[in-house]
Amino acid sequence: MPLSSLSDAQIYTSTEKRDVKKVPFVELLENRLQGIVSSGSDIERVYVSYFEAGSLNYCCSTNNNRPCGGLRGSPCGHLGALLDEAIIQFGFETVGRFLHIDMTQTDSAQAILTRAGHNTGIFAGEIFSRFLSDLELLELPNSHIPLSAMTWFNG
Repeated sequence: MPLSSLSDAQIYTSTEKRDVKKVPFVELLENRLQGIVSSGSDIERVYVSYFEAGSLNYCCSTNNNRPCGGLRGSPCGHLGALLDEAIIQFGFETVGRFLHIDMTQTDSAQAILTRAGHNTGIFAGEIFSRFLSDLELLELPNSHIPLSAMTWFNG
């Protein structure tokens, strides 16, 4: 049964700790493994990265839509870090199924990277917006009052 929604992916819980300083945001959403990866050289820069399910086409750009300099015909290190952290968070099998990968022929993140498609060059600013929305929730003061954005959970 292929995963079709983020809620299916959230069932998996990991015993490993994710490196949220390196990859503060990762999700399986709308046929993409997508997230935010911190820059190794500039504390104020992050990279918006994704893999498309099925084709494994990918893109990586800075938060201000400049192409990643590490994309040279294959996935860059940011995409590798995103994939590694997704596997820690959701599990190898879940990520593989979500990306529509034949798991009988794939046994590692590196094997997935070697099957990657091509750079789409299509920047995805909405991923960065989703990350900023998550950060806003983290900055809210502790309260027992339900958040208006989460009221649909109470239905």
